[in-house]
Amino acid sequence: MARLNASELAQRLGQQAEAVCRRYLSNGRKQGNYWQVGDVQNNPGRSMFVRLTGPESGKGAAGKWTDAQSGEHGDLLDVIGESLGLIDFADVAEEARRFLSLPHPEPEPQSRKPRTPPAPSGSSAAARRLWRITHPLIGSLAETYLRGRGIADLRGTANLRFHPNCYWRPEGHGPTETWPAIIAAVTDLNGKITGAHRTWLTRDGSGKAPVDPPRKAMGDLLGHAVRFGEAQDVMAAGEGIETILSLRQALTIMPMISALSAVHLAAILFPPNLRRLYIVRDNDPAGDVARDSLVDRAIEAGIEAITLSPMMGDFNDDLVARGLETLRAQIRVQIVPEDVSRFMALTP
Repeated sequence: MARLNASELAQRLGQQAEAVCRRYLSNGRKQGNYWQVGDVQNNPGRSMFVRLTGPESGKGAAGKWTDAQSGEHGDLLDVIGESLGLIDFADVAEEARRFLSLPHPEPEPQSRKPRTPPAPSGSSAAARRLWRITHPLIGSLAETYLRGRGIADLRGTANLRFHPNCYWRPEGHGPTETWPAIIAAVTDLNGKITGAHRTWLTRDGSGKAPVDPPRKAMGDLLGHAVRFGEAQDVMAAGEGIETILSLRQALTIMPMISALSAVHLAAILFPPNLRRLYIVRDNDPAGDVARDSLVDRAIEAGIEAITLSPMMGDFNDDLVARGLETLRAQIRVQIVPEDVSRFMALTP
């Protein structure tokens, strides 16, 4: 019998997709025309969906799968390889033939290169795949949520997107849940995505989802950040995304970054031409430590460091409780005069 190539093997497996899933994804279960399981390694959960019906090839083919949490996708050859921990494609093909009861082909001089495995969960590659399946922020529940937090001006927020059904997994054991989410791209100084941050929302966008924690990050975060605008000589840096977006309501055209936590704020990498850094402080002990550490690093690098302090817990608290005009007046007296005219005069 002639050797079946990878595409033909995948098609044969797709014709028996449910049987393949019951064998290699035994921790899942059938849900309508799909098999639902935690991931391609056969962990329990509901993040991954395998099509059980469909055409033999192309879009929507039987046996195609997608992990909504990580953005990974593939065919049933990937399922066999990942669930059994097989690395070489020859071993994956051998197991597939065994399952299909196909005869063993004669050896050939050249063999296919090993298949590239799906990106590991929580990796930078998984973050990039998640980013690729997001939706625009404007017009979504994410926009509804941000407006509810006083954040109405969303110019310069290309690094924020929306996912309508982002999987949330508990830290320990427990069921996986699906909630709408704001997805933020974490990038390096060259704009390459190194990670992603998820904020899960209620189904009407009125607040954060009732899960603990409602925010999680994935990928390579140290030194990197969620960036709003392209930093040149002046930049503001803080912890939370909503804190930075609140400050941008008053300083719309100032480049800013969100480091996502106090620890990561203290470790941000400085753009090469930066000469003045505004450190957006959260009013808590962790915020004080991050500020002090970042001030020391900035001074060593020859960068002027100026702290911006909120009246309440953070600048989003100030914006929600006191309004935009009060926030503008509060910020005006904390930044240097030349930056008032440069970044505030053009603010509507």
